[in-house]
Amino acid sequence: MPDPHKITRKVQFADTDLAGVVHFSNYFRYMEEVECSFWRSLGISVNISDGDGHIGWPRVAVSCDYARPARFEDDVELAITLTEITEKSVSFKCEFRISGVCIATGRSSAVCCLTQGAKFHSIKIPDEIREKLQATMEG
Repeated sequence: MPDPHKITRKVQFADTDLAGVVHFSNYFRYMEEVECSFWRSLGISVNISDGDGHIGWPRVAVSCDYARPARFEDDVELAITLTEITEKSVSFKCEFRISGVCIATGRSSAVCCLTQGAKFHSIKIPDEIREKLQATMEG
């Protein structure tokens, strides 16, 4: 199993709800943050200008299972692993940890798309991107 890409973020007060814990919806923002960091670590942006439009990765599925709460000023380690590459899509697993304890597990899938104006067209993942992604699964 390849090593996950990791970042650590401090929970901000604005991330919490009236109970003082991170609101469930913010876990999806955190997953996007670590995913963007993963792409950048490969030298790739999630929004690439192409002569015909922009190549991007709209989500087609996302979920999160929660085990324990995160609270204001907790340091949360986000660890993302690429779990699947198909002809046109990628899937990720994201673990959220505080002091080594898993507090939540998220999953997401995205499709490689060419956007032209307001239209999305799924496309094959370009070879140069696929090679970089596959290298992370072999590591």
